[in-house]
Amino acid sequence: MALKVAVVGATGNVGRELLNIMDERDFPADEVFAVASRRSKGRELSYGDTTLKCHAIDDFDFSKVDVVLMSAGGDTSREWAEKIGKTGAIVIDNSSAWRMDPDVPLVVPEVNGADVLNYGKKNIIANPNCSTAQLVMALKPIHDAVGIKRAVVSTYQSVSGSGKSGMDELWNQTKGIFVNDTPEPQEYPRQIAFNAIPMIGSFRDDGFTDEEAKMWNETHKMIDPDIKLTVTCVRVPVFVSHSETVNLELNGAMTPEEAREVLRNFDGVQVVDNPDEDQYITPVEAAGEWATYVSRVRTDPTVEHGLAMWVVSDNLRKGAALNAIQIAEELVKRGIVKPDTVNA
Repeated sequence: MALKVAVVGATGNVGRELLNIMDERDFPADEVFAVASRRSKGRELSYGDTTLKCHAIDDFDFSKVDVVLMSAGGDTSREWAEKIGKTGAIVIDNSSAWRMDPDVPLVVPEVNGADVLNYGKKNIIANPNCSTAQLVMALKPIHDAVGIKRAVVSTYQSVSGSGKSGMDELWNQTKGIFVNDTPEPQEYPRQIAFNAIPMIGSFRDDGFTDEEAKMWNETHKMIDPDIKLTVTCVRVPVFVSHSETVNLELNGAMTPEEAREVLRNFDGVQVVDNPDEDQYITPVEAAGEWATYVSRVRTDPTVEHGLAMWVVSDNLRKGAALNAIQIAEELVKRGIVKPDTVNA
């Protein structure tokens, strides 16, 4: 199989990861186009053994491609996604712009892959927030088994979630501290090196942040609106991979052993959990991997049918680029896009 694919935002962290993962997974694209803003026009990017020259988004003819993997930020997505969809290409968008649009499916393929069939109203499929993606991977098999009444989640989100600027800020502040010359915060409201910042995004009137609201809204859309969910999002001085503590109140009894079993049997989840041998996953170990990892599954005795666990995933992969490519693979698997019927 072979398809024509455009990667919009190809010069960013997620855009480069999209190109890397397409190559790693042998995605059936016979032609790939790198697209970004006009200032990146002509810039060279690696794709496997080949080199791509970047096109400017406002000059590019999207009618010649089947699928557009878009990771250029919410403003660009709001300006361009519907226009691109009207050319016949299917847009898989990584920003927050379309996630809660009732005419746009929000998809994690292992969780609700069949929802890609609902792409047709706007030719747009949304990728969830990076923290939501790994959360629903851990919640879905447990919810299917016994049902989840309530979830309390705290995230420990890496600086790569803010893009290259966040990673640069952590690096520069860390170096500066050792020479008594710490740069002033630019990307974050407080120093990020050797610190933890208990807010991501913007504060809402209810005291939560919009990042926290994304997590419960998106989980409700993809799994079940009846799950009660409260979230605290924290930025931590980690370069790659987001971590989450998840405390669940279930509708029925489930032992940790039963939870580990249903999680192990769920595609895309790996359980690394053996306290006797100090086996658990950290963000460093998850970086560069495809799976969502679950560790420290245990009973929460403070509520009836309580369960607690630790969830870690590479936010640039399952939280963004990998999930987008899996959505594209789902479109191929279901026959929605075919190599011999471009934009038919």
